[in-house]
Formats: sequence, structure tokens, C-alpha cells
Amino acid sequence: MPAPPETGGGLGGFIRRSGYLRKWLILGIAIGIIAGLGAVTFYLALDYAGRFLLGYLAGYDIPKPIGDGGDAGSPGFDRPWAIPLVAFGGALVSAWLVAKFAPEAEGHGTDSAIEAVHTDPRAIRGRAIVVKTIASALTIGSGGSGGREGPAAQISAGFGSLLTRWLNLPDADGRIAVSLGIGSGIGAIFGAPLGGAVLAASIIYREDFDYKALIPGFITSATAYAVLGSILGFDPLFGFMAADFRFDHPLDLTWFLVIGVVAAFFGYLYARLFYGTVALTARLPGNKVIKPALGGLAVGLLALLLPQILSSGYGWAQKAGSLDTLMAIPLWIVLLLPLAKIVATSLSIGTGGSGGIFGPGVVVGAFVGAAIWRLAHDLGAPGIPDSPAVFVVVAMMACFGSVAHAPLAVMIMVAEMTGSFSVIPCAMVAVGIAYLLILRTDVSIYQAQRPDREAAAAQRGPE
Repeated sequence: MPAPPETGGGLGGFIRRSGYLRKWLILGIAIGIIAGLGAVTFYLALDYAGRFLLGYLAGYDIPKPIGDGGDAGSPGFDRPWAIPLVAFGGALVSAWLVAKFAPEAEGHGTDSAIEAVHTDPRAIRGRAIVVKTIASALTIGSGGSGGREGPAAQISAGFGSLLTRWLNLPDADGRIAVSLGIGSGIGAIFGAPLGGAVLAASIIYREDFDYKALIPGFITSATAYAVLGSILGFDPLFGFMAADFRFDHPLDLTWFLVIGVVAAFFGYLYARLFYGTVALTARLPGNKVIKPALGGLAVGLLALLLPQILSSGYGWAQKAGSLDTLMAIPLWIVLLLPLAKIVATSLSIGTGGSGGIFGPGVVVGAFVGAAIWRLAHDLGAPGIPDSPAVFVVVAMMACFGSVAHAPLAVMIMVAEMTGSFSVIPCAMVAVGIAYLLILRTDVSIYQAQRPDREAAAAQRGPE
């Protein structure tokens, strides 16, 4: 709903009277700066929480990808009994903070930002941003399976909402501002500015694209990336995982068709299990504090068998793309990991914990690609590449790009995260197949998405 005409002050009036270029240069750069600083803030909060909770209290260091330092992690658990307790305690405190101060910060956060775009771009409270940041750092830092993009997106989307209120922007501009916040926050935290810009224009719809957000998204995402990189560095999250891959044999595309089909299945399973857990949790007895805590306990217990499910899992995704480290993992674990990561994320975030679901979806895809390559390798199948990296990268794109209904954005983001634009011809086949299969269902990992611009406009009514 439009704000009163007297709000916004002189600056608000100046921006509202500005032409397209000046308006989105000012707003885009402002949102980008906050997106970059917000991503840095959450990154550091999560890093500290992980070092203290899992590292100091539980005696376990999770592996990190190259962009986060490349730490190989602990070879095993020094204090196995502490893992479930720390995961339980972190989830408990996180859930209490959310229930006490900002109930809307529950879950993965991106859906609430998308909903704000469609219903009221002024609706995101500043309190929710602070609570989301702290709660997610506690959940993921204690071992909960979640992604760091949810809080990053909510910080910058919340700033876009705040600007909409302060400057009395029209709803149409407010929706773009919040969308830019979502895309630039996710793009910044993953070091993927182009993907973040495209994501801003595509994440709010299942079968459509908001072209009005694309060009401002370039400005916002580039600014956010520049801010974050100037503080934390510009290295891709996973280094240059498949940068030396060259597509030179058309028959190799057969393998990527297989990857697309399997990735679509696991993307579908991810959404179904996640929201099935959300629905089941709502029906179970108990309050909104104890349920996520019990979910955290379950994740901690499962991690004693499969430590790869703890926290973000990006370090293990890095290991999955390397021949030496992948072959060191028993085959049964490699095959089980895609499902195990989905279950862990559902228990951590689907029960009401705080954290993102984009990151785990990418990690699920990495494990899918690793499992296909490892099984084909062990069976002596013809035509597979010497390294699992290309399978891992493409499956990352196909698994989450399909179920998020943002195939182009996720494909570009993963290419930036892995320094692997050379895989694009193969990825186009896998991502295209996966997305077409998902379109035959009514499933999306983001339930707040609207089908298209026309449906969204009809739901809003006249402005």
C-alpha cells in the first residue's frame, strides 16, 4: 500500500522525480553497499560461531572450500558425544531468539522476502534482519544444515524495504528494490555478481522474468561484490573447479542428459521432503523452540555417521570435485549423501530453524554429480571424464536451478562460484532437461513465487 505522500523528505522527493538512470544509480549503489556489508557481517558472524561452537566446544573443524581458506577440516571427531549436544544447543538458542523477538525470521528467509515483493515491499522489519543474522549464525555454526545466503538476502532485501518506507517510493519501485536486495545479497555472499543480478529478475516468478530489475541488478550486484571482495577477497568460492574442462565430443552430452534427469529427481525430492517436514512439524505437539532444537539433535546424531551433512557442506562439495578426495570416501557414503543432505536440511530448517536453503541445494547437486561419476567410474562406464569436477559443477546447476525455477541465474552463479564457464554447453543440456521435468510438477523450493507477472498483478489488484 502506498505510504502517505508527506513521508520521504527532500531526498525521497528528489529520487521520485529522478529519471530512470539517476534513480537506479542512487538506489542500486545504496542497496549494493548494504548488501556487500551485510554479507561480510554475516560471513564473519558465521565463521566465528562455527569456530567456537563446532571447533572449540565440539572439537571438530568442518572442511572449507578454497574461497573460504581451503581448510581440510578435522580427520574425525575428537569428542563425538559433543556433536549432538552442540547442534541441539545452537538450534535451541536460535529458535528462542526467533520466537521471542522476530517470529518472521523463522525458516529460510528468502520466501518472506519474495512475499514482500508481491504483497508489501515496505513490510520487512529491521528487527527481523538482526535476529535472522544471529539466529542463522547459531544454527549453522553449531552444525545445522543451512546456507548462508538466506540471512544475506534478508539483510539487503530488508534495506530495500527500509528505503521504500523512508523515501516513500512507489510500490513498483519498492518491489524492484527488494528484488535487488535478494539477488545482490545472494550474489555477494557467493561471489557471483552476474548470477545475482539475473537472480534478482527471476527468483520471484516460476515461469517469468522481471526485466525491469535486470539492469538495476547489474549495478547493485556489482557494487555488493566489490564491497565484499575488497574485504574478504575475490577468489571464487570453489576456486577453479572445472576450468580446464573442454567440451569436444557431442556424444558426451548423453551423460549430461542423465545428470539432468537425476538432478530433477533430487530437486523434486528436496522440495517435497523439506515442505513435508514443515507441514509435519506444524502438526506435532510442542512449541516453536523445542521443535527446531530436536531437529538439531537429530542432525547431530546423524552426523556421527555422516559428518558431511554438518553446516553448509561447501567444503565437502569441494572435496567431491577432486579425484583424490572423492575416491577416498566409501562408495556407499557417496551414494547416500544427496538424500542425507536433504534430510539434514529438512531437520535443521524445515523444523523452524534459521538458515538458507539455496546453499544446501547446491551441495545436494554436488553430491548427485559426484555419485553419478563415482558409480560410472567404478562400473567402468565409457565416456566419463577423468575428473569428477565437471559432473559435480553441472549437477549443482541442474539440481537447484530447476527446483528454484531460476535455471539461468543458478547456472551463471555456479559457473562464477566454480570458475567454470567452460562447462556451459554441457550444463545447458542438464539444466534444460531438469527444468522441463520440474515444470511438469507443481513443485518449487520457493513457495512464495508467483507463476508470472500477470498472475502477480491480478493478485495485487489496482495500485
